[in-house]
Amino acid sequence: MIAAPPDRPSLLAGLLLRDRITILTALIGVSVLAWTYMWLLARQMTDAPGMDAMVGMAMSAGPQPWSALHFATMLAMWWVMMVGMMLPSAAPTLLTFAAVNRRRRTRGRPFVSTAVFAAGYLAVWGAFSLLATLAQWGLEQARMMSPMMEMTNPIVGGSLLVAAGLFQLTPLKNACLDKCRSPLAFVLNHWRDGRAGAFAMGLGNGTFCLGCCWLLMALMFVGGIMNILWMAALTVVVFIEKLFPFGHWIGRAGGLAMIGFGAALLARI
Repeated sequence: MIAAPPDRPSLLAGLLLRDRITILTALIGVSVLAWTYMWLLARQMTDAPGMDAMVGMAMSAGPQPWSALHFATMLAMWWVMMVGMMLPSAAPTLLTFAAVNRRRRTRGRPFVSTAVFAAGYLAVWGAFSLLATLAQWGLEQARMMSPMMEMTNPIVGGSLLVAAGLFQLTPLKNACLDKCRSPLAFVLNHWRDGRAGAFAMGLGNGTFCLGCCWLLMALMFVGGIMNILWMAALTVVVFIEKLFPFGHWIGRAGGLAMIGFGAALLARI
């Protein structure tokens, strides 16, 4: 007896499950690689023999000019950091895009790889990484950041904390966060066909994500750019804000804590 072919809904469900597994595996793999790179880089800096002496000499000698290679290295470091910190919280949107895309394909519409959407999303954080690298260069040249990438000026550090905390309470923050917390609404309302359309959708989603998280990411300057624990703490805050039902309240509570901590730093000056 010849077995009956699987019905269309069952076939689609199987394809969607396969897509989810593939995308989640890729996201976990890329995130693990990014975190491993940052951990190894931080360990290399802290465990290098004679590092304290070299830092002291560098501080006394004053800021050194950056070469093009050093700038490119710092840019790559920031971008890898953003991949590790932001990509996990983008998983629901990427999975939603893949599901809608697969359903459209069953209706004869063109299929676009989810990687194209992800590339647009990460391009936005690449632009942020460029600005962060320029800010790091400026802070070092102004002697407000040490060669170990730690803030040495409490006024800048305290002001950043207060600014980030205040931003957590603004309508703009909430508006951008709502877009990030509603993957299906974003995908359906901003859908564009083709590879260029998928890349543009990724840019749009990345822009909303940047709009709600850029000041949180700027706090890496306060806790230390190579501080893995600080990096993990900010990642958890972003993840909870975007994915948990009580995320809004956690963000606001965190904002109040940032204001208080920043004000305490400024009061000690």
